[in-house]
Amino acid sequence: MNEEINAIVKNDTWELATLPKNHKPIGVKWVYKKKLNARGEVERYKARLVAKGYKQKAGIDYEEVFAPVARMETIRLLISLAAQNKWNIYQMDVKSAFLNGVLEEEVYIEQPPGYIKEGEENKVLKLKKALYGLKQAPRAWNTRIDTYFKEHGFVQCPYEHALYVKVCDDDIMFVALYVDDMIFMGNNNEMIEKFKLEMSKEFEMTDLGLMLYFLGLDVKQDKSGIFVSQEAYAKDVLKRFKMDYCNPVCTPVESGTKLSRYDEGKAVDATLYRS
Repeated sequence: MNEEINAIVKNDTWELATLPKNHKPIGVKWVYKKKLNARGEVERYKARLVAKGYKQKAGIDYEEVFAPVARMETIRLLISLAAQNKWNIYQMDVKSAFLNGVLEEEVYIEQPPGYIKEGEENKVLKLKKALYGLKQAPRAWNTRIDTYFKEHGFVQCPYEHALYVKVCDDDIMFVALYVDDMIFMGNNNEMIEKFKLEMSKEFEMTDLGLMLYFLGLDVKQDKSGIFVSQEAYAKDVLKRFKMDYCNPVCTPVESGTKLSRYDEGKAVDATLYRS
């Protein structure tokens, strides 16, 4: 929790203020989460201060909320391109990404539980930048990173707005965004290292090295090439339906069973069955 508050203060996200008339502050709450790796093991514990965005009113607290993310087809295409050209695919994560989005609207929130300033309990916090939970937070972050990329020579793909390309003479680099996660690759290692350095100067980043796990895909990269599987996703599905310790069989139904849609029996949840 202290780490989250320190990141917010360091980012100059808010300032203490007196609530103006005809304004209502938005409540906040703490959300706790376990971040898992590709093997399903706990990588780290996170505490996130989240605004109660469901109390916001359109036209008053927010305007536009849409923000693009990379499609799975785009990620597969990039992996295919990297495999053909024998490029490495790298991954970085932006710490507290939404805190970097600059707000256009005037938004006030309550002081966070456990961190209310003594002697100024009646005051609220005026947001300068977005906070997780706000409806416009994804939009504000995307506008911020989009502006940064375009100012540094990247061109946005007209058909996939979360994909950016940078070309310098014979060198080329691709960057794909999925909210606060990004994967990137290219034919010049110096260009990639420079990109990492510049991003770390502009934002607080976590360098994850070679891409290992992204959007449910397990990715293995070595000298022989790139291998993609969905082992972690498959295991998660088995675990969800309590089948992770079941015995595998060649015929997953009783032999000789006759099925009919008109049989009498207990109705099942169709949505659960399809999943």
